[in-house]
Amino acid sequence: MPLTINTKTFTADSFGKDRIGYSGPDKTGSTKDDLSLARTAAKPTAVFSGVQRTSAKLVRTMTLTGALTPSHDAIMELPVSVPIGASDVDVTAMVADFAGFVSSAEFLSHVLTQKNAF
Repeated sequence: MPLTINTKTFTADSFGKDRIGYSGPDKTGSTKDDLSLARTAAKPTAVFSGVQRTSAKLVRTMTLTGALTPSHDAIMELPVSVPIGASDVDVTAMVADFAGFVSSAEFLSHVLTQKNAF
C-alpha cells in the first residue's frame, strides 16, 4: 500500500521482517528519495512491561551549492519509544505536540542554522 506524504506518493519496494522501505517520486538510479518504517517489539522483564519502538527515516539526495561536492544525502530520522500501557490519548497528545514542533519556525531554524536556544 503506498503512503502519501504532503503531495508525494511513496511506494513500498523492500520488505524485511520488521522494516519496510518505500521509494519516493524523485528516486532514480543515482538519487535517493527513500522512506523506511521499522518496529521493534517490546522485551518485557519480570518487573517492567517494556517499550515498543518504531522509527521513520527519510533519505533524499540533494544538489549542493557552494560545497566541495555536487550532491549528498540528507537524512531525517525519528526514533520513537513508548512504554507498554501508555494510553492512546497520552501518545496521541505527544505525537501532536511533536508534530507541532517539527512544523514550527523554531524547528526549521534549528535545522537550518543549528540554533538550539530560543
